Amino acid sequence: MDGDDQLARAFEDRRPRLRSVAHRILGSSDEAEDAVQEAWIRLQRSDAEAVENLDGWLTTVVGRICLDMLRARNRRAELLDEHAAPSDAAVDAEISDPEHAALLADSLGLALLVILDRLEPDERLAFVLHDMFAVPFADIAPIVGRSPAATRQLASRARRRVHGAAPLPDLRRQHKIVDAFLSAARNGEFERLLALLAPDVAMRADDTAVRIGAAALTQGAHGVASVFSGGAEAARVSVIDGSVGAVWQSKKRTIVAFDFTVEDGRITAIDLVAEPDRLRNLDIVVLDG
Repeated sequence: MDGDDQLARAFEDRRPRLRSVAHRILGSSDEAEDAVQEAWIRLQRSDAEAVENLDGWLTTVVGRICLDMLRARNRRAELLDEHAAPSDAAVDAEISDPEHAALLADSLGLALLVILDRLEPDERLAFVLHDMFAVPFADIAPIVGRSPAATRQLASRARRRVHGAAPLPDLRRQHKIVDAFLSAARNGEFERLLALLAPDVAMRADDTAVRIGAAALTQGAHGVASVFSGGAEAARVSVIDGSVGAVWQSKKRTIVAFDFTVEDGRITAIDLVAEPDRLRNLDIVVLDG
């Protein structure tokens, strides 16, 4: 086996861990794969024989790549906020990635991912590498361009923000209920819809949703079930501002967001949001592709 084959095998042995590191930093399977592949390209271009600690070298390279991707993501968001036309802003602000559905079962958990998305790129990188993968601060410091002591402070600040965040709802349970509700609606399972709705459930629609055709107010389980039964074909399960709901989209542009309130295993309220300004301010992640 020549040197190139040995290097390729060594890299493949480390690929699962590198992918895991990148996935937790970026929150996207596709972007994680891109980061790991870029690390392989950089390894091929380097003097691999001079690398004393391949694990540390690759983790550092993947960390740098991920940090660049996070910063680029933030810059794109800032540019879109400044220059996007109002009609396109809601589309640009959304992340429509079916891979996020898999995160519901990931060991990281979607709730933590939502919190990580609130961190600055440097904070997120320092927290993930140190707290989740035990990378020493001395190794993280060159990635973020700070001293080890300053890097420790980054991770500490991120840790406080993660642990001090307001408790997020049980997203897995919410997802199960909302997904079951939409499935029952599509299949016309009226009794199943009733079982998932609280008897006094209320569905409210904003003015734009009313102009589209929704009733301003629908009260009671029978009334709400009647609206949804046999419909909801285009509705897609989503995370909306940290809670599970659904959206109706046209060419990936959200037309209506369905904000579900779930209490004690039943849906107690549904708010239909269609006003462009309100949609623009919602953080939406589409789970159901």
